Amino acid sequence: MSEVLIDDDAGVRTITLNRPDRLNALTGSIMAPLADACADAARDPSVGCVIVTGAGRGFCSGGDLKAGGADKAIVPASPEAGSRTEQGFARLRGFMETSRLLHEMPKPTIAMVNGPVAGAGIGIAGACDLRFAGRSATFLTAFDRIGAGGDFGSTWFWTKILGTGAARELFFLGEKLSAEEAFAKGIYTRLFDDDLLREETMEAARRLADGPRMGYRYMKLNLNNAEDWAFEAALDAEALNMGLATSATAMIWREKKKQEEQDG
Repeated sequence: MSEVLIDDDAGVRTITLNRPDRLNALTGSIMAPLADACADAARDPSVGCVIVTGAGRGFCSGGDLKAGGADKAIVPASPEAGSRTEQGFARLRGFMETSRLLHEMPKPTIAMVNGPVAGAGIGIAGACDLRFAGRSATFLTAFDRIGAGGDFGSTWFWTKILGTGAARELFFLGEKLSAEEAFAKGIYTRLFDDDLLREETMEAARRLADGPRMGYRYMKLNLNNAEDWAFEAALDAEALNMGLATSATAMIWREKKKQEEQDG
């Protein structure tokens, strides 16, 4: 059984973590294909919007410590493989490309949070542009419970999304939040009844996939630039990207109109 499922629907690609018996906890066998799936979605021109979700009753409960997490394939230190610490870093950093790709790919990404999310899962959710949650969703940093510092971009994303004070509260105190509490804090973008979550998420994703893709490409680039760039540099980029986006969109619309006239 595949641990990462891919589904395409009218320009929307849904990537589903498929270990429902473990609340989609992460092991090497799921993290590697997840990163590959995100890379493929990023470069596939037929994909206009990406949804990430979990099978069953949860989104992602973080690393599967019982199964060894990312460390199962680490071998004894050697001149060829390096130390166990070096191997662990390289292996985990490669898996964490999932978060970079979701954040940087030039198309909107949505985390459809259908239940508990914790640990590395909050990094994956935070990497997405939007987070739609069902009322059964919860939110837990969980890193304090295993004496860990955070991974999958979790400390970076949530500092950017919520501000440093709110992020430190989440990580240091490690309190589990209900869906309503997480929504009130701005963690979840929208909150739906569980039976409406998939329908509402797909409706928004299809609208994004059908929208001005070049506009969204440069819009996302501007928003990402704003996270770190100085104001003047961001203005320069906005001015440049405005021209690139509108010219690309106009060209696409002209070609579409031309094709419609030929077909009609």
